[in-house]
Amino acid sequence: MPNLDEPERRAIDLGAVLHALSDPTRLAVVRQIEADGECLCGALTVNVAKSTLSQHLRVLREAGITRTRARGNQRWVSLRRDDLDKLFPGLLDVVLLAADRTCGRPAERTPAGAGGQGTTR
Repeated sequence: MPNLDEPERRAIDLGAVLHALSDPTRLAVVRQIEADGECLCGALTVNVAKSTLSQHLRVLREAGITRTRARGNQRWVSLRRDDLDKLFPGLLDVVLLAADRTCGRPAERTPAGAGGQGTTR
């Protein structure tokens, strides 16, 4: 089964990306995928109902932040980091760095444009 509907790279809109990342639950999902890599939708550890999580995943997918891949009856979600970095260099790194700081995560990121490659130290 092919990937679920998602915008082509050229159709990803900055406003939609920023809107999607403005929600704490969606930001938590993005942080988890960034840390763990592609994962099963059902394995995401957010404290919301399954139907609510589905809506958050839809917003992320439609904004062009994530890619959802169907395999049988399972759905795998991953970040479209290459597309986002190409369109909005450093944006995802800066947003994740700010989220790490405000959420008390111990890892320190170096944004790609600040002498690093967007790596976690």
